Amino acid sequence: MTDRAWLALDRIPGLGPVRQRALLERFGAVERCFQTGAGALQDLGLQATQIAALQKAPEDILTPADRRWLESPDTDLCRWTDADYPPLLRHISDPPLLLYLRGQRACLNQAMLAIVGSRSPTATGVATAEAFAKNLGEAGLIISSGLALGIDAAAHRGALHSGTVAVLGTGADLIYPRSHLQLARQITGQGLILSEQPPDTGPRSGLFPRRNRIISGLSLGVLVVEAAEGSGSLITARLAMEQGREVFAIPGSIHSPLSRGPHRLIRDGAKLVESAEDVLSELGPLYAVLRDGQATAPADWQPEDPAQAKVWAAMDFDPLAPEQIASRCGLTLTELSAILLDMELQGYLAACPGGRFCRLPPAS
Repeated sequence: MTDRAWLALDRIPGLGPVRQRALLERFGAVERCFQTGAGALQDLGLQATQIAALQKAPEDILTPADRRWLESPDTDLCRWTDADYPPLLRHISDPPLLLYLRGQRACLNQAMLAIVGSRSPTATGVATAEAFAKNLGEAGLIISSGLALGIDAAAHRGALHSGTVAVLGTGADLIYPRSHLQLARQITGQGLILSEQPPDTGPRSGLFPRRNRIISGLSLGVLVVEAAEGSGSLITARLAMEQGREVFAIPGSIHSPLSRGPHRLIRDGAKLVESAEDVLSELGPLYAVLRDGQATAPADWQPEDPAQAKVWAAMDFDPLAPEQIASRCGLTLTELSAILLDMELQGYLAACPGGRFCRLPPAS
């Protein structure tokens, strides 16, 4: 019943992540959002058609494509309430409440780096994207991209053996472009296909910019390889900046239109990189923690100082903003700031991209 309720909630037209979350907060569980009194829904700003839909049983809202998804042995769902919902994605401004998955679910909580770029790259750009994806994958990063023509596909191919995540703008049951059907099958072997769109959602122009926020939101950073002015890859890069992620760009010839996007990003503060090692060194301690398999420290690895121990207990190996840590341990930001600095100097935690902090495992 729970999965059917999640899919039904996702099927209500115009009910985006913000109102979906408001419903969950109001009723506590997705099943309780349905067949409830209209009066309890009206102050949530819902339209009359949405309120009417929520009066129904979830089964009455599901489409044939939804039922096929639920019955298929090789599909999965990651719900907002699941423990393995990607922690970085959870903290963007409008995270999807439901992710449709095909492939290796374990990829969700591994360290990712996005590689994006032109749909019409040069042969050099394709080779560069493949090489960076291969080297970064072998270093322990999962490579994320959008399964588009050009640089996206090259990035996925380079990381097939180490693991890659393809974020679709269509439903996860529909591969677009169709020429990438075989590549998609290969991806699910060591990686993951992911979408926020419900089954049987075809390609529509407005969906692809929205999926870009998920590509960057899942990742520690975004690497741009060849992009003309106005490229969708620059949207992904700018979203990454807004989300506090690292942005990397590979420079090119000043005479090439495909160099204009990366060069503009570099002028705007993106890191100029020439090798995979440049990317890894910029990602710093957060990458080192995640590369080691989300290591958990032994129980006795904690600060002796009571205030620091309280902060340590409130933190994760996934990055948290100071506001989140302060809320968890009942400190003001001023009090917390001094404690975080001391703990960083002592090697208990690391500063991460976006002003966040994460635990460090004990030195081996």
